[in-house]
Amino acid sequence: MAKSAAGKWVSRVGSSGGGKAYKKTRPSNYYGILIVIVVLGLVATVFARYEYQHPATAAKGTAPTVGTTWFAGLSVEVCGKQLPSLVADPTFKGGLTVQAHNVIKISPVSAADSGNNATLAQFANEYPGMIASSSELAIPTKGAQTSGVVTYRNGDLCPSTSKYKGQTGKVSYAYWTSFGQTKPTITTNPASIKFSQELRVTMAFDPAGVTPMVPSQTTANAMVQAVAVAASGSGSTTTTTPSTTTSAPTSSSSTTSSTTAPTTTTTAKG
Repeated sequence: MAKSAAGKWVSRVGSSGGGKAYKKTRPSNYYGILIVIVVLGLVATVFARYEYQHPATAAKGTAPTVGTTWFAGLSVEVCGKQLPSLVADPTFKGGLTVQAHNVIKISPVSAADSGNNATLAQFANEYPGMIASSSELAIPTKGAQTSGVVTYRNGDLCPSTSKYKGQTGKVSYAYWTSFGQTKPTITTNPASIKFSQELRVTMAFDPAGVTPMVPSQTTANAMVQAVAVAASGSGSTTTTTPSTTTSAPTSSSSTTSSTTAPTTTTTAKG
């Protein structure tokens, strides 16, 4: 059967790879796309090289970043009694370490303990034998050794030698972000407590309704002194006047503590 004129024209266009207008625009479109790909590749290469050669700039992000040094104060409380300070492990090389008087040094070494990962939960993960969750608190009592761990779980009874003997306890975490904060923020999620400079935090196992005590004055003073020593390395000297704590009895025979912040004076060297 003979083909119509229109059919013949379509056949010719198909065999030639498109109409005249298409054949004229195809080379420019093709080479234009190639040019864009090459330019993007060069930009990505240059950016990657810059990040590699300038790690400090590339590492900028949510504080504390790798290279930051902060200090916080810690307390562990069981049924109304503060436990002795944790024992430091000098062999540990992580970014969240405990020092004398329960001072925590926050000096991130990787993404695992920097930025939003620099939390109380991460500190517990890095301290051998410690467990801190919404329902369980395990505290090493013989230094950083798992053989001396005492564990407290929601629903356990307070020891007979404690202030709240025989009462049912539960795990909670209280923290103070500044010395001007008198009432702590309390949570059951240690991962929600992100470290900051001079944060004070208490890991507690107490009966419901009991407000955990603020870390001791000894811890607060040691923390402030650690901050001062770190600051002195940047070309200034710091003198710290120890703060004081006063306690007043309440009608429920418990005590209410108020802390006066340490006074720090900084003088530039030179």
